Amino acid sequence: MCGITGWVSWTKSLSEQSPVLENMTNAITHRGPDSIGTWLSESAALGHRRLIVIDPEGGKQPMVYYEGPYAITLSYNGEIYNFKELREDLIHNGHHFKSSSDTEVLLHAYLEWGEACIERLNGIFAFAVWDERIEQLMLGRDHLGVKPLYFANRDNDIIFGSELKAMFAHPQVDPVIDKDGLSEIFGLGPIRTPGQGVFKDIEEVRAGHYVTFRKEERKAEQYWTLKSHPHPDDLDTTVSTIRSYLEDTVTEQLVADRPVVSMLSGGLDSSGLTAIAGKDFSKEGKKLGTYSIDFENNEKDFEKDFLRVDLDEPWAEKVSNHVGTEHKSIVLDADELAENLLVPMRARDLPGVGEIETSLYLLFKEMEKEATVALSGESADEVFSGYPWFHQEEFLEADIFPWLLNMRGMSSILSEQLKEKLDLLSYQKERYQEALNEVPVLEGESDLQAKQRRMSYMFITRFLPFMLDRKDRASMMTGFEVRVPFCDYRLVEYLWNVPIEMKNIDGIEKGVLRRAFEGYLPEDVRYRKKSAYPSTKDAKYLEKVSQWMLQILDDPTSPILPFIDVEKVRSISEGKSESIHASSAKGLLDYLIQVNAWLKEYDINVIL
Repeated sequence: MCGITGWVSWTKSLSEQSPVLENMTNAITHRGPDSIGTWLSESAALGHRRLIVIDPEGGKQPMVYYEGPYAITLSYNGEIYNFKELREDLIHNGHHFKSSSDTEVLLHAYLEWGEACIERLNGIFAFAVWDERIEQLMLGRDHLGVKPLYFANRDNDIIFGSELKAMFAHPQVDPVIDKDGLSEIFGLGPIRTPGQGVFKDIEEVRAGHYVTFRKEERKAEQYWTLKSHPHPDDLDTTVSTIRSYLEDTVTEQLVADRPVVSMLSGGLDSSGLTAIAGKDFSKEGKKLGTYSIDFENNEKDFEKDFLRVDLDEPWAEKVSNHVGTEHKSIVLDADELAENLLVPMRARDLPGVGEIETSLYLLFKEMEKEATVALSGESADEVFSGYPWFHQEEFLEADIFPWLLNMRGMSSILSEQLKEKLDLLSYQKERYQEALNEVPVLEGESDLQAKQRRMSYMFITRFLPFMLDRKDRASMMTGFEVRVPFCDYRLVEYLWNVPIEMKNIDGIEKGVLRRAFEGYLPEDVRYRKKSAYPSTKDAKYLEKVSQWMLQILDDPTSPILPFIDVEKVRSISEGKSESIHASSAKGLLDYLIQVNAWLKEYDINVIL
């Protein structure tokens, strides 16, 4: 897993631009702490930071192939899980390999099939190919958008990077925010619009897309999308198909030349993956390492709520004992969470979700001490329609994204001036309508089924990218790779058309997945009710962020002040607001603290 960056110009020479390219590449050192690589030609400059997972010697990048005098150069971030099968196909077609890396397979796949090579890949990836033969840059991204990739056009130069910070290291790219960008920040929060880079005139390669650039020509292609059709399989066949996909995917994703571990919360998703991986490990006489997260005084402070029904730790311990893993629980306190609150913001170059993201970063920081790769149960709720929102009329009938109904507190604390200029409700509805227009409908469904299909599309194409981005940045900030078996596009395609009644067989969310894990997990674990990612209940943490926010409000130079109703935020920070519960106040203050630091540290120019 790595970081990529670079730029292409059709009008000026880049051959002497090594200092700029190195600045861009070094800006994402955390994504690839093991080595740096750069490549420059007259028209292109490609940079690469490498985190070594497969073939330490053979996977060095940027990787170059020469066809006569012309260079075809690749900078790639990710893992191609089916690279061995592709390698065999390419050898059959006359290709010769010098390494055992998936990087070389991707480069030769491009040489063999051109842009269509991306349709053959199964993995998590973002890559750039500069083809001197046709003077074309290709930027490609994986099916679900696990790996990030941004780009900008500046005077017909295309500048790109895994992270925004790599692009800001280029002299032609400045951090500017306009009305749309502020609407993303305050109207949509961290769950932003696909393709929207938030900053003015910066775009994101959308999941399942690639973009090609030639001189004064740009073409965006969607190579993968969800397609609706009647589900052909009965329940037993569906269960066995899901089990087969997961067993195959987990086995593929355990391939690495560095230590692999697994996240284990004790919930259904991570427990099932741990059980499959643990079985594979035991076949080789090895023991799988697993990790969970907990908070100081959590047993004393825990309160059951809508999202969290019980404590994770007893369940994680039970699964670890059942599978036979080497388990570690990472316990965090309020001081650690507050001290590191801004790290995830710096990792994603955008405000995030506060201590939930901070704890994830701190967990990965500990895991990285003993491993390089981890499996995660991320995305199971999105692709198996596991959220309660799928069955609640208020959310099914909403004309904005369902999660925004729980974020109404944000608009109430903005300044009147900002509200007038942004019209956030209209922006939210417009972005929702765009998503609605994309939904592949299925003729003959009931009204309820159609609404649930729309809900499923929103979660897979809008909510899931946020979750994946959160995990990518939190892990890669520590030079650590996280793999997500539930994001295998073949499984996602299959589940898209499984009726929600079948997904929830046995009267419980993700019932079909619970059946697929039969024999892998104890019965009480298989039927444990969903409990969301843990969050600290320690009053000390709320006290710390409240004091932090009050300091911001008392500093007349704080850049966030023109955008918020200072007195309302002060009331929340002092615990005097009757309309916002303490748990909501914590998330709101977390976010506002990050926005303030983001505006200040990135020296953002706001244009309204």
